[in-house]
Amino acid sequence: MDIIARNICKAFGEKQVLTDFSYTFKSGKTTAVMGSSGCGKSTLISILMGVLPYDSGEVSPKNGEFRRSAVFQENRLCENLTAAANIRLVTGKRLSNAEIAKELTAVGLSGCENKPVRELSGGMKRRVALLRALLAEYDALFLDEPFKGLDSETKGMILDYTKKMTEGKTVILVTHDKAECDALAEELVMFANLK
Repeated sequence: MDIIARNICKAFGEKQVLTDFSYTFKSGKTTAVMGSSGCGKSTLISILMGVLPYDSGEVSPKNGEFRRSAVFQENRLCENLTAAANIRLVTGKRLSNAEIAKELTAVGLSGCENKPVRELSGGMKRRVALLRALLAEYDALFLDEPFKGLDSETKGMILDYTKKMTEGKTVILVTHDKAECDALAEELVMFANLK
């Protein structure tokens, strides 16, 4: 399922963020969206996900016509729930406790499944948020700076894991980091700041 943006325009007050943006995000591919801060990358994927209205243009498929999973710039975890319970919010009973524990171990979080998220470090929370998104059932995955706050060794491991988990899936990745783009992306959209 391609995700198609046609002539998308979006302004916040007097600030025009997107002007006639058009692109086809190809089904089964990871597309990186790169550019400097404030150029509209996060606005774009929020529009594509259907969580932010746009001023004009067209997006297909429309909101509600496909299953989405996402990692936002904020973790958006339920702090009082355990790591496993946060993941179960998207998996339901589809995965067993042992399967969730195995995936947590794969991202370096062995033994954390029953810890409340509020007790985890920032980097650990980030991995729970990413794992929750990866284990959801989705037609398209949206990743907005998903690896921020991870040290270089952990990031390398998580990039490898993410690549394995998203092979053949439709993924839109917002990043500032060329290494992340090189590791994951098959397509690249470069944004320039609007004047």
